[in-house]
Amino acid sequence: MNTIITIGRESGSAGHKIGKLLAEELGIPCYDRELLEKASEQSGLSRELFDNHDEKPTNSFLYSLVMGSYVGGYTNTIVSEMPLNQKVFLAQFETIKSIAAEGPCVFIGRCADYALELDERLLSVFIHADIEARTQRVAIENNLTNAKAREFIMKQDKSRSSYYNYYTTKKWGAPGSYNLTVDSGLFGIEGSVALIKRAVELKEAGEFSKIYDNPEE
Repeated sequence: MNTIITIGRESGSAGHKIGKLLAEELGIPCYDRELLEKASEQSGLSRELFDNHDEKPTNSFLYSLVMGSYVGGYTNTIVSEMPLNQKVFLAQFETIKSIAAEGPCVFIGRCADYALELDERLLSVFIHADIEARTQRVAIENNLTNAKAREFIMKQDKSRSSYYNYYTTKKWGAPGSYNLTVDSGLFGIEGSVALIKRAVELKEAGEFSKIYDNPEE
């Protein structure tokens, strides 16, 4: 296996559980908040900074700097003059790339699909579900009323979408932003894992590319 899987997820869609189970069944590492620790170690920035800026939007970041200037590499001077939130994002960006270079793995959130979008090994996935199913899951898991659970979901989804939309050139949750979208409310956790595993098998077998090789079929 050579595929790197990135998972974007709606709040309450069980995206984290799906990612963890998927990694376990494939026998590869999974990085969610573990990524923050590695980014802290590699960058020298404190773990607290990563926790405070984790998947949170900002009003001062120009994503063109990341995908434009970053391609050629930043000089120490440019990096030192960047606002703190930009340094944190770039540290995660570099850590995602360095981890991916080590081999197959699963990344959950944190714009990993964007950081690796030019990597041919990438399979980007978005997990979603209807609001009723997500509300019930969050309410049960966190001992909340349905009203509080829905409020939590709306707040977290807004934060994640703002972060993703601001740091990337794509739209969070839009089908065109990912290779595969999965409705965990319909397929469940194990069913969603099975679907993603099948997608990995097809990708590795070259089935995706055959669609373009034979456009009339």
